[in-house]
Amino acid sequence: MGKVSVTLNGRAFTIGCEDGQESYLRELARHLDTHVTDLSKQVGQIGDLRLLLMASLVVVDELKTAQNRLEALESHLNRLKSESSAKPAESAGADGLVEALNGISERLERLATEDAS
Repeated sequence: MGKVSVTLNGRAFTIGCEDGQESYLRELARHLDTHVTDLSKQVGQIGDLRLLLMASLVVVDELKTAQNRLEALESHLNRLKSESSAKPAESAGADGLVEALNGISERLERLATEDAS
């Protein structure tokens, strides 16, 4: 099991993690610390617990926004897929129509040629 030292609001913390996850955990802690730092500039040093709670709510808001965007994108993708799967059937119908029109055109040309002779 790995151990990582992270800093939040100027205080160092050692956290255990799975081997290989150390850099990812540091990245997460930096993200959270950015929010803690921004909040402490806005509201002052109101205590580590309150700052961490407020920063956590900001991060959860980011997560919820990302989830909503993902759901909207997945819905849009599914609509595009269903439209795309419907197009081959429409295309096949159009191909049949083109063939029928070509056949009619050929017959009209033959009739025109026969009448001219």
